[in-house]
Amino acid sequence: MSSSAPTTRILVLRHGESEWNALGKWQGQADPPLTDDGRQQAFRAIEKLGTFDLIACSDLQRAHETAQIIAHGIGVGPLIVDARLRETDVGEWQGLTHSQIERQWPGWLDGHRRPPSFESDTSLITRFTAALGDISELCAGGEALVVAHAGVIRVMRRALGASDPRIPNLGGCRFLLTPGAGAKSLLVEDVVELLVHGPVGEEL
Repeated sequence: MSSSAPTTRILVLRHGESEWNALGKWQGQADPPLTDDGRQQAFRAIEKLGTFDLIACSDLQRAHETAQIIAHGIGVGPLIVDARLRETDVGEWQGLTHSQIERQWPGWLDGHRRPPSFESDTSLITRFTAALGDISELCAGGEALVVAHAGVIRVMRRALGASDPRIPNLGGCRFLLTPGAGAKSLLVEDVVELLVHGPVGEEL
């Protein structure tokens, strides 16, 4: 691919509030639906977004429904659904609250330790980067919107040497990718928040 290939801008957003977000449970690849507040967050986000050449999302319903609301609101379709955009698989921690994890694995969260079935960063980066690459090929030089998950956004930001803040619902950042160049051309911009938030709930 020529170095003059057009760069695709991909805005990756976290989904609206899910039922497990509201309960403070780690979700991973579990599939709880949006809350009514989460749906309203998606509708409110439409007012802050421009148009896009393509909209894609994780196949988990909290991301899928958020993307459906936005796609319908701004008139972009058909929606591309891609399982590679899923949240990190959190293994044994799925369905547990922060306090439950701390009781059963004391010190592990602060020590950045993870249980045996927790998906590795390498696995996540590989699948997510491949998905972004395919999206960049579909709208080379254009603007895409991806509705995904806070955990994947944070892992990708860390891998690219960027800051690692908490990501609120309908927050995220842009990734810049040259079609055909893969991870070698992947860059990341600052975090954006489309909505005014209070404290950020559990992300994963």
